[in-house]
Amino acid sequence: MAIRLGLSLPQARQYDIGRDVPDVARTAEQIGYESLWVYERALFPEPATQGLYGIEGLPWPDIYRGVPDPLVTLTLAVTATERARLGTSILVAPLHNPFQLAKSLATLDAASGGRVVAGFGTGWSLDEYAAAGLAPFEERGRVLDEVIDVCQAVWGPDPVTYEGHHTKIASALVGPKPARPIPILLPTNSRKAMTRLVDRADGWMPVAMGAEQLSTQWRQLQDLAAERDRTEPLQAVVRVNARYSPKAYDGDDRSPFQGSTAQIVEDLAAHAGTGLDEFFFELQGQARDAQELKDVAAEVYEAVRAAGI
Repeated sequence: MAIRLGLSLPQARQYDIGRDVPDVARTAEQIGYESLWVYERALFPEPATQGLYGIEGLPWPDIYRGVPDPLVTLTLAVTATERARLGTSILVAPLHNPFQLAKSLATLDAASGGRVVAGFGTGWSLDEYAAAGLAPFEERGRVLDEVIDVCQAVWGPDPVTYEGHHTKIASALVGPKPARPIPILLPTNSRKAMTRLVDRADGWMPVAMGAEQLSTQWRQLQDLAAERDRTEPLQAVVRVNARYSPKAYDGDDRSPFQGSTAQIVEDLAAHAGTGLDEFFFELQGQARDAQELKDVAAEVYEAVRAAGI
């Protein structure tokens, strides 16, 4: 069975958001992509007060300048599409008021006919936490837990009741409800994060950094799920940060998914051999405009299918 493929929507500064997001979303669905994805970067500190991912001296990439709101971006894709699922990878959940986030996602799912996938993470930017003003960075795990709790309460039957650290719902009708249970996917970078995923989420959202590493982490998650008596199967959607170029990359230092379409397809085949069956491509960062993004997306999709993946 062929793997499922998705595509990131345009959020970089070279795009006209109102025009290009619906256009790319519509075209991607016509090409055959089954899911469309957005990410969150709330701000770009200037000058930088913290390195990328919290690593001292590592600069923030220019693509992070002026990233549009992820849920607004997905909303622009709703009426331009009919079938493609609409996902966040990753939405930094603790930057958001839990109740308002739960209601926004429910509304988006109802409007799209049940196509939303909620990829949540804790983020790493101290500046974003300070600007959001909801909770200190040190409390990010606890806030993520509350976001998950509030989402499940708000998306569930009325009357909704909940009492947490940031959110208190005495007893209320909260609508609209999602068209179906919205899957929550989480990344993992620690045993604690893996346990949260197995116990509280629907699935995993890793980044493709190498087939062997991906396979090892997937086995670890499966083993932990068995250890903790999880009965529901884990879903997984793998993010592929591709660095496409028209010509093959011939250096010895080639990273996974760097180079020509043929090289990207070769890497995808290796990653698909891990048993994971859903991947989405991040191609929008290096494209000059929406037309180039659509052209590259079509070329990559057709090459993957021609390879029988």
